Amino acid sequence: MTETTQTQTTPPAGAKPRSPEFRLAADALRGLRQDLFHDAFAYRPLPRMRVDGPLTRRLPEGTREYAAWTPHAAVAAAGLLTMAMSTTDSDGTGGVTTLVCALLALIPVLLTLIRPVGAFWFSMAATPIAAVFGSSWSQWPWPLGSFAAHVVVLTVVALRTRPRTAAWMWALTAVYGTVAQTGFRSGYYYGTNTVPLLFVSALALLVVTVLHIRREAEQEVTAQQSETAQERSKRTLLEERTTIARELHDVVAHHMSVVAIQAEAAPYRVENPPPELEQAFATIRENAVAALTELRRVLGVVRAEDYEAPDAPQPTLADLDALLANVRDAGLTVDKAVTGAVRELPQGVELSAYRIVQEALSNTLRHAPGAMARVEIGYVLGGLGLRIVNGPAPATSLTKSTHGAGHGITGMRERVTMLDGEMTAGETDDGGYEVTVFLPVPAAEEPA
Repeated sequence: MTETTQTQTTPPAGAKPRSPEFRLAADALRGLRQDLFHDAFAYRPLPRMRVDGPLTRRLPEGTREYAAWTPHAAVAAAGLLTMAMSTTDSDGTGGVTTLVCALLALIPVLLTLIRPVGAFWFSMAATPIAAVFGSSWSQWPWPLGSFAAHVVVLTVVALRTRPRTAAWMWALTAVYGTVAQTGFRSGYYYGTNTVPLLFVSALALLVVTVLHIRREAEQEVTAQQSETAQERSKRTLLEERTTIARELHDVVAHHMSVVAIQAEAAPYRVENPPPELEQAFATIRENAVAALTELRRVLGVVRAEDYEAPDAPQPTLADLDALLANVRDAGLTVDKAVTGAVRELPQGVELSAYRIVQEALSNTLRHAPGAMARVEIGYVLGGLGLRIVNGPAPATSLTKSTHGAGHGITGMRERVTMLDGEMTAGETDDGGYEVTVFLPVPAAEEPA
């Protein structure tokens, strides 16, 4: 980057350094070429006016459609006015010359509707023709029709472009008027009207420039207000998330901490507890501590203003055996079957698959205690398939839990939808429950 910058700013060896005045003039000529010469006759139709303003909203529905063409009607009316003024500038001879002068005043005004910069050049070219072939020589070099037409053209083009383009048009008009009145003046001409034209057009362009500046200021204020509203909404959302995180921590973390402490102290309250009981309480404590760790990590994300990936490694399908062992310790009989070539998948797919299996087995523990479950994982071309199915709960099993109903399946569907996958869940013919999921993996994300 350093060498490139030096190449662009440092002149070649032996070349004379350019002065600031030269660079300023070069930039000015480049701007002139870009504004008035590059695609000067490009087709740029004047868009219709918006009809959602404070005045147009009060118009009837049918009239509002026609109100959108108000700018076009105003330009056409100005063109007709300039055409009428060009006819009053004649000495009464009439005929084809008067018609030509009228058209030379009308056409550039109408041309601003579709080719604004081209309309300026057409007006500049039509002015000397109208002055030479017109029947009245009292005004030079701007006949009355051309005078009015050129002012209208400058104003409309300035409204449709930017202030720099208006400044270039006014400067070229001044150059033409000065050259015409000094280089071609003779005693036959009674006077010149370049100064009045420059004065009137300067006032019109000044008003247009003020309108441009006001419009840009309004757009800036609107953008700042929108940004402020977004920041306010973001801050409100962060405050709500912080409140939710605080409530979750105060309620859930407290109870999980109590569960962990009581599970650790329970074996010491029983004299000579059997190993199975000690192992059960140890499993309860480990699950409570793991839940606390996950809860603190999730609450940290909720409290954060910008989400950042946690530093701790997220569980993947490689950790599924530990999950199944934990579930077996809780009393659930579960088998696992893997088909296809086992391979590493993207982190989002691995994490979602692990959480789906975890939630499905948790639902089995809650709603079908004592049932047998099976986890099937299929590595296929283009994705990962999951099937978690459990049989009906035995008649002599423990009472089904009523806690946590309704959100497990919803959470699984949200994870699958986030990855553009497919999921079905429902009861089986034998009274059990089955969850089937397919998580697609694009070919570009498949590890080599």
